[in-house]
Amino acid sequence: LPLARRLHAEAPFDVIDAQFFYPDGPAAVTVGKALGLPVSIKARGADIHHWGTAPATREQVLAAGLAADGLLAVSQGLVDDMAALGMPRGKITVHRTGLNADLFRPYDRRLCRDQLGLGRDLPIIASVGALIERKGHRFAIEALAHLPDVVLLIAGKGEEENALKNLADRLGVKRRVHFLGSVPHGDLPIILNAADVFVLPTASEGLANAWVEALACGTPVVTTPIPGAQELLTDPACGRMVPRDGATIAAAMRDLLESRPAPERVSEAVSGFSWEANANSLVAHWRRLAQRV
Repeated sequence: LPLARRLHAEAPFDVIDAQFFYPDGPAAVTVGKALGLPVSIKARGADIHHWGTAPATREQVLAAGLAADGLLAVSQGLVDDMAALGMPRGKITVHRTGLNADLFRPYDRRLCRDQLGLGRDLPIIASVGALIERKGHRFAIEALAHLPDVVLLIAGKGEEENALKNLADRLGVKRRVHFLGSVPHGDLPIILNAADVFVLPTASEGLANAWVEALACGTPVVTTPIPGAQELLTDPACGRMVPRDGATIAAAMRDLLESRPAPERVSEAVSGFSWEANANSLVAHWRRLAQRV
């Protein structure tokens, strides 16, 4: 707060903006109240699904949502979840994730595989996300037991890494699961384009960036039937939504491997996603809040 006061005195702010609901939201509300400025808070998923329901933080999350002048959510499903917590639905605006469409687009799949040292004719599945229980990587590994010869690429780090490696060993698929570790964001299009299918059996998301980026690369998605995915995967060519079950996920993957949707049709699903559209809608939201003062 002292830093915010000093910076505001040097170059006055118009709006206080928090781009994650907790702990950023309660802090933004405190600063906004002290400076007499409107406050915006954005919800992205886990900040509502976890911090918004955890006993130690849910009251702070709700209080911040009630006190803020405007709220953003990455999907309509997340709007519903925020309203269920007690936040005014009329205060919440859907603000889609951004996408670098120059980077995330269909590439030559064979050349991407060459770059990764993978066979051109192998069926390849990719997953991107932190190695934590919520992302459900274990279900993707379990699916491999039903899919002979399929290779799984997992980009990400996290506390479940050893457990996932042990699971792959127990299931006899260790040689077909490649743990890539943390991958620079600029290198993800190579992985996503090398894959025939993207999988993320997540327990909860707002609207996962990884879904959008995979689709932009022309790679269909297998994920769970949660609200954000239902809003995104409206064309069967874009993927399948199935429960967190290895055999069921394997069946969905097999279906997409056999049908081979055209990359151009898949990428069309996210043609409206861009950083330009994201920025324009965010600035419009800020202007609305600033004009209320």
